[in-house]
This record gives sequence, structure tokens and C-alpha cells, in this order.
Amino acid sequence: MRLLKVFLLVLLVALQYRLWFGKNSLPEYWHLQEDVARQEQTNQKLRQRNQVLIADIEDLREGEVALEERARNELGLIKQDETFFRLVPNKQSTTYEPE
Repeated sequence: MRLLKVFLLVLLVALQYRLWFGKNSLPEYWHLQEDVARQEQTNQKLRQRNQVLIADIEDLREGEVALEERARNELGLIKQDETFFRLVPNKQSTTYEPE
């Protein structure tokens, strides 16, 4: 009977060691859960960015207004017989100039 108790105790210790320190242990499982959560957040941000890009593509494919706006803002294009005015704000010097 004593030998059975020792055997069961050794078996319990071996299983506990494997549970806490072996391959596929609980700490490794928890670490992988954190990695999955981080990856889900990254995926959600990328999904949102993709939705914005898809909306931009649809606007450019279907509407001339979006295409014209992008050409004006990004490329500086103007229509024929159109006058272009650029307003440049005055920059005040904030550096100290000794007299």
C-alpha cells in the first residue's frame, strides 16, 4: 500500500511539473492567449484601414468629384480658364536676434 502511495505521489508531481513547466504548459498557453489578443487588435486596425481604402477606391471609380478633388489637392491641377490663388501665411520669427 505504501508503494502505491509513493507511486501516485510521483505521478502527481510528474504531471504537475509537465503542467507548469513542460511543453504546452499553462504559462505558455497564457502567453499565446496574449499574442492572439494583440494580433486581433492589429487585425481590427488593418480591417478599418482597408475599409477606408475600399471607400476611396469606390469614390475614385464612380465619382468625378472625388477624382477632381484628389487631383487638385495632391497634384495641384487646375481647370482651363481657372485662376489659382495661393495664400501663404506670414511666419513671425520666434528666434532671438541680438541687437
